[in-house]
Amino acid sequence: MSSNWSWVLESQEVCAVDDRPALPGRHGAWPDWVSEATISRLRDCGIESPWRHQADFADLAYRGHHVALTSATGSGKSLAYLLPIIAATGEGRVGVPLPAARLRRPTHTALYLAPTKALAHDQARAAAALGPQGWRIGAVDGDSDEADRRFARDHAAFVLTNPDMVHYSILPGHQRWSRLLGGLRYIVVDEAHRYQGVFGAHVAQVLRRLRRIAAHYGATPTVLLASGTAPNAAEFGGRLIGEDSVEAVTEDAAPKPRRTVALWKPSVSLNQDTANLLGRLVDDGSQTIAFVASRVGAELVALDAQEIAGGAIASYRAGYLAAERRELEHDLQTGQLRGVATTNALELGIDVAGMDAVLIAGYPGKLSALWQQAGRAGRRGSDALVVLLARENPLDGFLFDHPEAILSAPVEHAVLYPENPHVIGPHLAAAAQELPLTHADARWFGPTMPTVVEALCAQGVLRDRGGRYFWTRPDRAVDYITLRSAGAKPIDIIERETGRVVGTVDEAMADSVVHEGAVYLHQGESFIVEELIREEKQAMVRAARPKYYTQPQSTFDIEVLRDLESRPLGETTVHRGDVRLTTQVHGYLRRDELTHEVWDHTPLTMPSRTLNTQAVWWTVPAEMIRRLGWGALQVGAAAHAMEHTAIGLLPAFAPCDRWDIGGVSTALHPDTGLATIFVHDGLPGGAGFAHRAYEVVEQWLFATLERLQRCPCDDGCPACVVSPKCGNANQVLSKADARILLGELLPD
Repeated sequence: MSSNWSWVLESQEVCAVDDRPALPGRHGAWPDWVSEATISRLRDCGIESPWRHQADFADLAYRGHHVALTSATGSGKSLAYLLPIIAATGEGRVGVPLPAARLRRPTHTALYLAPTKALAHDQARAAAALGPQGWRIGAVDGDSDEADRRFARDHAAFVLTNPDMVHYSILPGHQRWSRLLGGLRYIVVDEAHRYQGVFGAHVAQVLRRLRRIAAHYGATPTVLLASGTAPNAAEFGGRLIGEDSVEAVTEDAAPKPRRTVALWKPSVSLNQDTANLLGRLVDDGSQTIAFVASRVGAELVALDAQEIAGGAIASYRAGYLAAERRELEHDLQTGQLRGVATTNALELGIDVAGMDAVLIAGYPGKLSALWQQAGRAGRRGSDALVVLLARENPLDGFLFDHPEAILSAPVEHAVLYPENPHVIGPHLAAAAQELPLTHADARWFGPTMPTVVEALCAQGVLRDRGGRYFWTRPDRAVDYITLRSAGAKPIDIIERETGRVVGTVDEAMADSVVHEGAVYLHQGESFIVEELIREEKQAMVRAARPKYYTQPQSTFDIEVLRDLESRPLGETTVHRGDVRLTTQVHGYLRRDELTHEVWDHTPLTMPSRTLNTQAVWWTVPAEMIRRLGWGALQVGAAAHAMEHTAIGLLPAFAPCDRWDIGGVSTALHPDTGLATIFVHDGLPGGAGFAHRAYEVVEQWLFATLERLQRCPCDDGCPACVVSPKCGNANQVLSKADARILLGELLPD
């Protein structure tokens, strides 16, 4: 271990250290179909032979098997899928028979999909370095100009892009992309474990539409999935691409650097300790990346770290303009930029040369995300330092009390629910516009397709013409589909005085982020929002440096639509079902940027938003409340505190992020007639998180009770009952009563 890091590991803030020794790699042999020219090029690049998992994966892919590779960051997944792609698209050789018409004039193409723009461009650079002379590679996304798109469409053999581009551009205009689609031999789905929840369900449907259109042009592409470690890779991969399962290569034979992981309990604050560590590590010569949960946090951490290490540190996050992102990525790769504070926009990402240390400001919600971020360090075989800093929330408090749950636990199963009716219906409409649907398309979209198509016809979305189903409108069906939480077109944040676009924000986040009066931060600059013009997708801002930040406040109402199942647990009954959530931002607080004290409250008039989703909920028997002698206010404060702690801990038991879920609690709910605590998925139709919570409710709620009992605070704090996303600024909370109430509800 580098002596430069002893000051970190010996700090009093460190509560646990895990030192993992370096491990040697295990080599395999080049498959017999890899050409001598390719082997020679790879040796020139310093690659004498493949790791065993690379050779196994490449051979399965070459022979036409859909296959998933799960291995650690930096283990060479790129080379594993590039070997068969180079053979096909660069040298004209494939390992499966093709239709006779194709054999006379073979045109082999491949398509690579990444969840981020940065990763796609980085992989394009890597492919160009390893591929043959004159190999035509095109990287396209929403930032690409028409010349780049034309080259990819008409000439490139290997096209690198993202699911959004396939959804919004390639599939609706598939006739123009027929050369690429008709010769498609491989589809690479990189960082496949990111496609979970509703985003994953949308991408699963995009992949089904893509494979269907490729088949229309005579191609049967092999799908190659590359992912961080996931114990259910074969089953998850199958659900993602529309097959029962895929082959899985799970043995990671790459060498591992020595890695030391330290758990750090901040002495000042999460952001300040992160900034201090970032600045000092960079100042000591360690190239360092700090992952920070929020956009604002990344900006503030970078600013504070610059006070220690100067201009060699920057921030990076979603919402930056394309030119800003590319410049930052280049400076990181070349080492000119020595430190960066980022959101998870760089979690997958670019292959950062020489990165020595990783700081993770708060547990990122899933072990897979934690180790993905940790893998940014030590990628050149050097020793690696990873510091996980505790955020003040119930999850981090629980995990830092049980470090084995971080350092020794297996990575969680990947969760995907592609049958979400709110997802599959719009995609069937899009598929019908691309090519009229028939009953044979159940091959791609599954057994629920006929029922959903019938419902779309009844709604007038599709028209039945002799068993062929057509889109009925003149506009584009894909424009009604949002793949991510972001809208199809984000809102531009424009500096009124200069007309400069300083950033973007998803429409779904606009009410909270760019409401009138909001403080917006971007690369060290701060602005005050003067006007939000929804119809023009613009937020007008002016530069300012106030001494406060803003926090939105919201109201929430929840209605039970359908109670799907229930079971007793101690003195309570736990339910799972469909709910309707109605939310509205009604105002915002101004808080002092140093002390966080509330200055004042400003009311807002904002639209209400409705969300139909899935939830788990449990009730408090009326007899128990009578026995305790509590009034409605006391019951409500206990339920509210219990809700916050339970939400904060759910990511330890279900593979979700705290921001993927929400909750509502009430002393008397009209649908249950009892005091009720709801925890719901945060996206339309549900994402499977509430369902998983129902399955593990015993372990989850007992851990919630333990956190309420063990947190050392007196009246409640962010490590137990105070929530950063509470819509009413954490008013009316009682930690003590929550502890009593949950203890009464659960069995002994």
